[in-house]
Amino acid sequence: MKKILILGHTFPESTTTAAGTRILQLISLFRKWNYKIYFGTTANETNFSDNLKNSEIEVVPIKINHFSFNDFVSGLCPDIVLYDRFVTEEQFGWRVSQVCPNTVTILDTEDLHFLRKAREEAFKKNSTINLFSETAKREIASILRCDVSLIISEYEMHLLQNTFKIDATLLFYLPLLVESFSEDSLNFQQRKHFVTIGNFMHKPNLDSVIWLKKDIWKKIRKRLPNAELHIYGAYIPQQVKEFHNLDEGFIVKGWTPTVSKTMQEARVCLAPLRFGAGLKGKIIDAMQQGTPVVTTPIGAEGIAGDIPFCGSICKTEEELCNEAIEMYTLPEKWQQAQKNGYNILQNRFLKQIFFEAFGARIEELIGDLATHRNKIFITQIVKYHTLQSTKYLSKWIEEKNKH
Repeated sequence: MKKILILGHTFPESTTTAAGTRILQLISLFRKWNYKIYFGTTANETNFSDNLKNSEIEVVPIKINHFSFNDFVSGLCPDIVLYDRFVTEEQFGWRVSQVCPNTVTILDTEDLHFLRKAREEAFKKNSTINLFSETAKREIASILRCDVSLIISEYEMHLLQNTFKIDATLLFYLPLLVESFSEDSLNFQQRKHFVTIGNFMHKPNLDSVIWLKKDIWKKIRKRLPNAELHIYGAYIPQQVKEFHNLDEGFIVKGWTPTVSKTMQEARVCLAPLRFGAGLKGKIIDAMQQGTPVVTTPIGAEGIAGDIPFCGSICKTEEELCNEAIEMYTLPEKWQQAQKNGYNILQNRFLKQIFFEAFGARIEELIGDLATHRNKIFITQIVKYHTLQSTKYLSKWIEEKNKH
């Protein structure tokens, strides 16, 4: 039986973040391919962590900057090591390469962190975006060191290939996947109120709720005095808790274990994201529940492709307010947006679209890894030099910790 070691940045939390859902989807794929799955992380479990121990997965505690990891990996000798985000590859990649040089390495980027950070900085400074940052150098170096990197958004695939000239053979487009969905959901008349949802440790989500509170919602509420906005998400800070106001219809609900029910009962999902990257899990969730979305170009990025969007994409605050009100009050517009969402899911996110191609790519790498690596020799150069520096920094920390 083939073995895969997944090195998690954190324990997956599928009820709080799309990143947690993503890891569980990858685990599911490798289980279907009959891999023995090991999950290792330096993080501690939280109240929201998924219970991997009941999923025939061997959970392994690991330490950063510690020789015990080398002993563990060399003894395990996995066929594949999958890194959850580039910072995990930075921490453990050199050790895997040292003791298991013939192991296939996969980087799951989740989203491009350097893109998200660059957009956040540009937004806060009201300046043009600078993609060529220190984080970009680190993240792209990590991509070059791995045998293949999983990219969640078509926009990010194009960015890496066209702007940063990353060879396509090092990348594999694998978005958030939908197992199946039903078009039998509550209709326009059966639903009420607006909803927004997201993990509040994720800065774009926090910023969007602040924007809703300070500017957007009061304009919508003025024209829809009986409507409410329900705010859901884990790790809500005190600042957002204090936004709760029944008289304004601004209702801070907190974490929900049943996103599907929560989303389906709402008439419209608001996602006014001013920065961010990757795919937005809340929009995938909304489409699955037949809930139209009013969002920004950042929120809609990578979702629809050439298919009409599952709602409205708005560039200004005024447009966002107007579209939210129209989507809430016009049944025909609402029904068309719902239909568009189902069409997007059917053609762009069903698991069966990607299952065989991804499996074939993995088997190709395992079957002839040397040829793959020799085709793009620059990756070996990057790996050699960066791993030497990372290796000795880690060893220095390891020695320091002993004393």
